[in-house]
Amino acid sequence: MKIFRLLCGIGLLAVLASNVWTMSRWSESRGVYDDVCYLRQAHLFQKHGLGGIDTNIIFDDDDYLKNKLKAIGYAEWNVVARIPCHTFIPAADKYVMQYPPGTGFALALFREGFQVIPLYLLANATILAFALLALFRARDQASLALAAIFGFAALYLMINPSKASYSVPPTMMVCAAAGFLTARYFVEGLQRKLLLIALVGLLIGLSVNFRLPNLLLAAGYCFYLAGAFLLARSRETFLQGASFGIAFLIGMAPTLIANAINAGSPFSTTYGGVDVAPPELNAGVLLSYLVDVQFTLLAISAAWTAWLWRFDQGRCRQIALLVAVNLAVNLIFFMTHPIFTPYYIIPIEMISLWTLLFATLDLRGERAADRAAFPQPASA
Repeated sequence: MKIFRLLCGIGLLAVLASNVWTMSRWSESRGVYDDVCYLRQAHLFQKHGLGGIDTNIIFDDDDYLKNKLKAIGYAEWNVVARIPCHTFIPAADKYVMQYPPGTGFALALFREGFQVIPLYLLANATILAFALLALFRARDQASLALAAIFGFAALYLMINPSKASYSVPPTMMVCAAAGFLTARYFVEGLQRKLLLIALVGLLIGLSVNFRLPNLLLAAGYCFYLAGAFLLARSRETFLQGASFGIAFLIGMAPTLIANAINAGSPFSTTYGGVDVAPPELNAGVLLSYLVDVQFTLLAISAAWTAWLWRFDQGRCRQIALLVAVNLAVNLIFFMTHPIFTPYYIIPIEMISLWTLLFATLDLRGERAADRAAFPQPASA
């Protein structure tokens, strides 16, 4: 076990090294509109401090955005109404960036001109840390193999799928942490449950600042905590639900503030066009999800959830119920969204799979401990 664990750890480090080598050759000017806009938001934070949360187009007085658009060959770089990723807000008579402020703030932590690679390096290192944590929590050969396969797959996802948007790497870091803490929440005593569920709420709230649809990652938790309170009607379940809700709101406060500044109200959206179109069942969108490689991860999540549900232990079924509701709500939303983009479903896949992984490792660890404490008598 120790040698195999060591070899798996070395293998994960080798994958990380390969990722680092690949990312070291990336360019921050790859001609993608979203990239330009995220970098513009980072520029605003570096130029104005926290005041950079105001993304009014008039603050492009140093022509940062225009120069970026010209550099990628955007023909209408000087037409305000045609600038990508910006929405006209009639009530305020201004054009503002549609994205929440988290991704731009994360990029602003690094030196201008060298922001994307460090962000992805940090995300890779974080995913490696959780993969190693899973590896060293495995207590039998099957668990060790599961943790190793999961770790290799998670690190692979940090190159191709996450490259689709700068909002994905920070989201994946948050999802890994939230998945681990969710699994721990179901095995800890009452005193630590309150802290753990508050941390999960804070993390999911923070994820909203990277991608607005990450708001839906809270659905399963809200359903589970509300159900637990209605069934128990206890002070403990009320405090857990309240702690999650308050921490969640604190985590997403930057987005609420950004909405108030840019759209006129905390609950008004800066998005427009097809992003705010009503849900509809579109055969083309459904087919796109079904044939995309991300659907494999969704299928694994669903099958794994069903496998966990079959155990009679209340904790296993509670985790399975939480994950199942989260999967259902998110899938319904994205599969009725008018447009298809593969990376949209990465967050729900990641938070579900990390939760299931650590829950399974805890379950198998308990069983291994029971077998060690009460060994079966040898057969004659």
